[in-house]
This record gives sequence, C-alpha cells and structure tokens, in this order.
Amino acid sequence: MNHSVMTSNVNLNSTRNVPRAAIATLLAFIAIALVPAFIGNAFPPDAWFVEWAKPSWNPPSWIFGPVWTVLYTLIGYLGYLACRSTLSIQRYGAFSVYAIQLALNGLWTPLFFGYHGLGLALITIVAFWVAIRLNIVAFYRIKPASGLLLIPYLLWASCATLLNAAIWNLDR
Repeated sequence: MNHSVMTSNVNLNSTRNVPRAAIATLLAFIAIALVPAFIGNAFPPDAWFVEWAKPSWNPPSWIFGPVWTVLYTLIGYLGYLACRSTLSIQRYGAFSVYAIQLALNGLWTPLFFGYHGLGLALITIVAFWVAIRLNIVAFYRIKPASGLLLIPYLLWASCATLLNAAIWNLDR
C-alpha cells in the first residue's frame, strides 16, 4: 500500500471528525442550557397562581415558553463559543459562573411554582440576576460576542425579577 494514500485517508477521516465533534459539543451545551427548562416543566403554574394578584404589566402566559426556549438555546450556543476560547484560566472562572447561573435558574421555578415560596424565589432570582451579570463579564473577557449576546437573557431575567417582586408585594 502506498504510504501517501494511507496518510491522505487518515487526514480525511480526522477532518470529518472535527466538525462532528464541534456539532456534538454545541449540542451538549444547548442540552445543558435546557436543563432549567426541563426542571421548570415539572412545576407548571397551577390554580394558586391564577388566583393571585399580578401587576397590570404581567406578560401573557403564552410568551414565556417561546422566549425561554430561544434564550436557553442562545445560552447554550454562547457557552459553546466561550468554550472554544484558548484562554483556559479565564474559561474555568467563566464556566463556574455559567454553571451557577444555570443552577439558580433551575432552582427558581420549583421555589416559585412548586413550593409557592415567593420570598425565597425572589432571593433566588436576585442571586440569579447577579450571576448572569457576572457571567456576561466573564464571557466578555474570553469572547466579547458571547458576553454581549447574554444581554437579552439579563433583560428577560430583569423582567422576571421585577415580576416576582411585584407578585410577592401584592400577595404576601
């Protein structure tokens, strides 16, 4: 067998594996970012939530699912972008914050809708908001686009924080 043909085949196979690995990594990040959504699905709003007072600016309930789905997908993609950075020391800190904000995101729904703990949920969502803010800074340092593209997530979380605070205030 010709050695150059063998080398050529190895290079072709390794080239094909790089995009597959990148796609697998991207899909893994999106799946990880969707974990809070799966947790949230286990705690849908029930009768108590319908009865409680809400501010006049409360968004319609149908908007939450699509917005969070887009945001979780974006969060996964941005995690993937930051992961591909070559700055390994900064990546460690950035992904620690990334994991914390996802964990707080996943904790909020069971506290609010499952436990009906409006005060505990409010404390959690404020910590969540701070973690997103820190995540923006950390991702910006290693990949500016991944930090800036977390801003819509922060804005939506800001609305959710204000809504939690308003409901807590109206119904305590």
